[in-house]
Amino acid sequence: MTAPAPHRFLIVADGQFHPMISKTANSCIRYFPERIVGVFDREHAGQTVQDVLGFGGRIPVVGDFAQGLGLGGGATVVLVGIAPLGGRLPEEWRAWIRLAIERKLEIWSGLHTFISDDPELGPIAHRLGVRILDARKPPANLPIADGRAGAVDAYVVHAVGSDCNVGKMTAMLEVRTALVRRGMRARFAATGQTGIFIEGWGTAVDAVVADFIAGAAEELVLQAAKDADIVLVEGQGSLLHPGYSGVTLGLLHGSMPRALILCHQSSREYVGDYHGQEPWVRIPSLTDLIALYERAARPVFPTKVIGICLNTYDLDESAARRAVAQATAETGLPAADPVRFGPAPLADAVAHAAQEWQQSR
Repeated sequence: MTAPAPHRFLIVADGQFHPMISKTANSCIRYFPERIVGVFDREHAGQTVQDVLGFGGRIPVVGDFAQGLGLGGGATVVLVGIAPLGGRLPEEWRAWIRLAIERKLEIWSGLHTFISDDPELGPIAHRLGVRILDARKPPANLPIADGRAGAVDAYVVHAVGSDCNVGKMTAMLEVRTALVRRGMRARFAATGQTGIFIEGWGTAVDAVVADFIAGAAEELVLQAAKDADIVLVEGQGSLLHPGYSGVTLGLLHGSMPRALILCHQSSREYVGDYHGQEPWVRIPSLTDLIALYERAARPVFPTKVIGICLNTYDLDESAARRAVAQATAETGLPAADPVRFGPAPLADAVAHAAQEWQQSR
């Protein structure tokens, strides 16, 4: 599923292009900006992605879908850049997706509603020979977990969080990049649609039948460990989240990590935007979160939190540095905002823990 070099992406994020909403679009812009010809969003038309997100450079935002298809020598893929609650295709978007299919562009989607199975759009794509990548379609014949992930010859690290959309994928990608630059064999295991788009492989575990979530996580670890000394497993949801905690626990038990990186948005006090019921579930202290995750993992495979990844995007520079220092003071663990200040403290923690584990075997 890796994007070949010729692919040129038009990202669709109409009405939802925002630093904390369009996380699929935002992450693709962060990790392969050179392949993106533009973003379709009528609300921010005429701006650049830098204006909207604070990063991404001069990639244009356009308000005319057909115009967007022609940018940068012509898009070859339309990428659905949102992951809304429930994962359904907005009704208004159907005409745009149909136009793209009729022009024989590939469609990449991470929605729970599979475009390839849509009674209108699927047959058109099939007739025209257009590829639709529904990244959330789980593989067939997933097993029930049986503990094999705990026996791999690699140091497994898993990102967990205080809530959704706090930086779990970003933490693992940034640490992976830092470790690889040091000459270490580290591999990222994608567990969500955006990670799959970026990395080219993985399983979107939130679309897997509940009985097989842990088995899907186990299979990812086994695959990644074949050619890596360190496996970095992307996290999903949170044990605190009323809707997604089951996915979080399945990942935690199935991947059987030897270490955890705890991710948190420094300014967030409650589980966010849950059916308009905010505030509802209050986020406890970092020390309480550490105890929660370590206790949840212990019966299956004991683990420990070795670092704190903070998302400080909405804080000014001085407040962000104070938040990082406070996290370290509270927990006694290295902390970092890997996007803002670099991932070195977290990469150091992973490298040191992996080395100690190898030496103790």
